[in-house]
Amino acid sequence: MRAFAVRLPSGDRYWTVLDDELCVVPEADAFLRQVRFGRDGSELTTRAYAGGIALFLRWCGRTGRSWHAGIEHLGLFMIWLRHAGPRSSGLDADDGETAQVLAGPGAPPARGARRVNGVLTAVRGMATHAVAAGQAPAHLVPLLYEVADDRDLPAEARGEESRMAHRLRARHRLREDEQPVDRASDAEITALLGACLSARDRLIVLLMARAGLRRGDVHLMPDSRALGCEEPGAHLHVVRRANPNGAWAKSRRQRAVPLDFVTVQAFDAYEFERLAAPRADSSDFVLVNLFREPVGAPMRPAVVNALITAAAHRAGLARPIAPHQLRHAFGSNVADAGGAADEIAELMGHRSLSSTKVYLHPDPARLRAAVERVPSPRLAAGEA
Repeated sequence: MRAFAVRLPSGDRYWTVLDDELCVVPEADAFLRQVRFGRDGSELTTRAYAGGIALFLRWCGRTGRSWHAGIEHLGLFMIWLRHAGPRSSGLDADDGETAQVLAGPGAPPARGARRVNGVLTAVRGMATHAVAAGQAPAHLVPLLYEVADDRDLPAEARGEESRMAHRLRARHRLREDEQPVDRASDAEITALLGACLSARDRLIVLLMARAGLRRGDVHLMPDSRALGCEEPGAHLHVVRRANPNGAWAKSRRQRAVPLDFVTVQAFDAYEFERLAAPRADSSDFVLVNLFREPVGAPMRPAVVNALITAAAHRAGLARPIAPHQLRHAFGSNVADAGGAADEIAELMGHRSLSSTKVYLHPDPARLRAAVERVPSPRLAAGEA
């Protein structure tokens, strides 16, 4: 069982699951097509779901179960996910290595709670879609969900009415420890900027670290009403659309993100750099290939990862930095500067405030400063 990318004649892409004979798994394919085209999900979402479903079907096959029977023993699958590393769960594992998983006491888990829960979400989605489509028996749904009240939900999620409500709650889920968001520090961002080899690369770093983009039309004038845009000041528009380079805005809702003077200056420097590559003139994409073929073609998201990794290596940083850590740095810095939750959610493109909560943990330096502001008991007694 493996995840596999599919490109349709229209150019649209999604990911599906192939069995050991390289045939499409019908239930998985129907669900993934529904996610991509029925729900307008992104290609990357189907990729993540396909990978999780492939793991589940691989476990079912190696333990001699149909996937229907696998749903009935989802707790055992969770144990396998936690302790079966790549040698046991990968495509190349042999029969001797997959017969049993002996983690041993104190052995670190092969997958964290967040990854396990992500896989379970994909499996539940496939199973419930198969039941709705008549591809699986209806008794599978009660095995996946239980009726629960809303007492375990935060107050913001319960609504204003005091009466208790009921909902379906997933039966199988690991508790995820609440941890501070993994952000790039200001020193790491500065080092990355110093290690960039071009104005374009510096602009990419700033768009993620100073505007919170994931990886838009750009209006850099103080007043863009002459262009038909009523948004004041320098900003860019995040618009979800299909792009030939595979880039895809995760949020379905369009939004405008203000840009600061530093980012506007970086954009100006990039424009002069781009003018030196005449083959880029015909492209209406902002970020294009300038130093590799095909020159002028829109940059693929994977290239952004590669240039950030290379810059971090040249800067001699103690740890690797990923593009999403720059985005996390933006959200955290807005919170540290006193930004409200609704402001952070709008800037980051979050649909739910629960996605914003991870940025509301104060910076450790602010926590220490808060403690140091508390006068000592001895000093307080002397003043009295």
